[in-house]
Amino acid sequence: MLSKKSSRLGFGLCKLDTASRLMFLELLEDRHGLKSTIITSQLPVSSWHEMIGDPTIADAICDRLINSSYRIELNGDTLRKVFKAKEATMET
Repeated sequence: MLSKKSSRLGFGLCKLDTASRLMFLELLEDRHGLKSTIITSQLPVSSWHEMIGDPTIADAICDRLINSSYRIELNGDTLRKVFKAKEATMET
């Protein structure tokens, strides 16, 4: 369950069913303009509509997220790879 104080979502791990879509939209509507919401995802924004499913709900969700957001896109190896490589060099 997400708290009203802070919400952290790993977005796009699986397609949303109807109940999940509606719950997510309700959460965003409750927070929109009042609270911060941080979304993390390895799924590109261009694929969000497909993952959300219903085009009307997807438009509403994306409208609340994308139009008033700051996007930070990271490129390169994951930190897991970086740390694993450092550990390997330290062991030798």
